[in-house]
Amino acid sequence: MTLAHDDLGPKHGRPVLLVHGHPFDRSMWRPQAEYLAERGHRVITPDLRGFGDSPGSGTKTTLDVFADDLVDLADHLGLARFVLGGLSMGGQIVMQLLEAHPDRAEAVLLADTFPCLDTPDAKQARYDTADRITEEGMSAYADELLPKMISKQTRETRPDVEAHVRRMMRDAPREGAAAALRGRAERPDYTPGLRKIDVPTLVVVGSEDEFTPVRDAERIHREIGASTLVVVEGAGHLPNLERETEFNEALDTFLTQSGATP
Repeated sequence: MTLAHDDLGPKHGRPVLLVHGHPFDRSMWRPQAEYLAERGHRVITPDLRGFGDSPGSGTKTTLDVFADDLVDLADHLGLARFVLGGLSMGGQIVMQLLEAHPDRAEAVLLADTFPCLDTPDAKQARYDTADRITEEGMSAYADELLPKMISKQTRETRPDVEAHVRRMMRDAPREGAAAALRGRAERPDYTPGLRKIDVPTLVVVGSEDEFTPVRDAERIHREIGASTLVVVEGAGHLPNLERETEFNEALDTFLTQSGATP
């Protein structure tokens, strides 16, 4: 499967592959893609299998399938090594890709994510939610999730961000979103693999993130020796959209300092 994707910036630029979270699409990364492309990077933002314009397959999509899709896309584009970033579920897919294909990433971004297994209750909740959205669709689910996705400050001051996040969630194909929830419930524990990551890594988290709070980011930072931690003040689970200027500057600084420059 060739994933639907945007490919911005010069083809000779340093490639940066960014992986969206659940239940979003590649437009989640638009502020970063445009910013980095203007600075000479080649930025690839795919729609994951079953999301956006990429077709789905089956009732369960495990994270290894998502990761292999990304490697196939990189191969299709002729990218042997690249900067690899992901947010939330996208970050877990990044961790899966690093486990299975450790030679592909030259630098890593892990944003608002966590490596551990779900509790039994949280795991069951993913299955239950998958069944629910398959039957009911995404609208009510999106409305319930939105107040936790972005901070109160963002909702009060950035109606454009709130509208974008709501649209992505409501427009997500119910089958793809459900398949990803079922697969995500069965993911392995990525914590042991964190210490094996030996490339420059940027760990970012919103200070008001309710899903993956700052303590989760601090844990990832402790486990990865070559990592830098940035806390984006006032942002929730989507700091790249809520505080795009701060997020972009942190990412640009990281790329420069890590040597991943065009």
